Amino acid sequence: MIEVAHLSKQFGTFRAVDDISFSIPTGQIVGLLGPNGAGKTTTMRMITGFLSPTAGSISVDGTDISENPVEAKRKIGYMPESAPLYSDMIVDDYLRYVAQVQGVNADEKVPALCETCGLKEVMHKNIADLSRGYRQRVGLAHALMNDPEILILDEPTSGLDPNQIQDVRDVIKEIGKTRTVIISTHILGEVEMLCARVIIIAKGKIVADSPTDELREKYGHAASVFVQAAGCSYDELAAAVSGATGVAGCTKEAAEAVEGMQTTALLAHADGDAEIRPAVFKAIAEKGWTLYELSLRRNSLEDVFHALTQSDAAQGEAQ
Repeated sequence: MIEVAHLSKQFGTFRAVDDISFSIPTGQIVGLLGPNGAGKTTTMRMITGFLSPTAGSISVDGTDISENPVEAKRKIGYMPESAPLYSDMIVDDYLRYVAQVQGVNADEKVPALCETCGLKEVMHKNIADLSRGYRQRVGLAHALMNDPEILILDEPTSGLDPNQIQDVRDVIKEIGKTRTVIISTHILGEVEMLCARVIIIAKGKIVADSPTDELREKYGHAASVFVQAAGCSYDELAAAVSGATGVAGCTKEAAEAVEGMQTTALLAHADGDAEIRPAVFKAIAEKGWTLYELSLRRNSLEDVFHALTQSDAAQGEAQ
């Protein structure tokens, strides 16, 4: 169990994290999301004890990380985005070295991690000769060496090819069955596949905290309809569609090219679970405009993320 209470972090006059609170129970995989500079990496570093908070508290299973950092950190495994490894060492030697440093029985733990992280084929290879995917797995094995109750992963699949990404995701799913896992990633599809819950941070504050499968309904429209028509301006199309029954609003979209025809397009957002296509079709037909497309688009986690954080998109990295 992780308890974060009124956590803040100040760098000079810049407040990277601003009075955030949340708790994560044992056995939950949580996605921590936010645009660059939003404060998510700073938050993760404070949870792991790499940074001290300016204000607030962090406790791991009831142990305050500021008051008893050694005991709290024993419960945490951390893999940063670029896992720091000794590239001139053989994988087996490296993991045995990590086991020795952490006071773990290497003869028992290293073979088990080799199996868990899928390292059997490279145990006797030099780390410098490994692909990025295998280097990530070695970093994951390092993070798991002391059998932590909490695993924190910062961009665990960054820079991997599709096959490597799937392999690492499978490992994380297996690990998440028995541990608390916090994942920071920019790959929103990954969050939908792996995480039971999503916390979104923007400008150092939590703007959403919800089960993943409820996020779209709670913070966005359940569905939208893509509309492309000719014979009207965007303003005319938006006014007509917005007046259709069940439409909560419209946003402008790029129109797909239609040879020899000037078209305009928008997304019509449904009010709750309303089926709006018949009403939208009728509104356009009554105006005599030519309809080229009317298609349902389920709202994605990416849509929600943009809606909640788009004002922060231009921020530079300040973590």
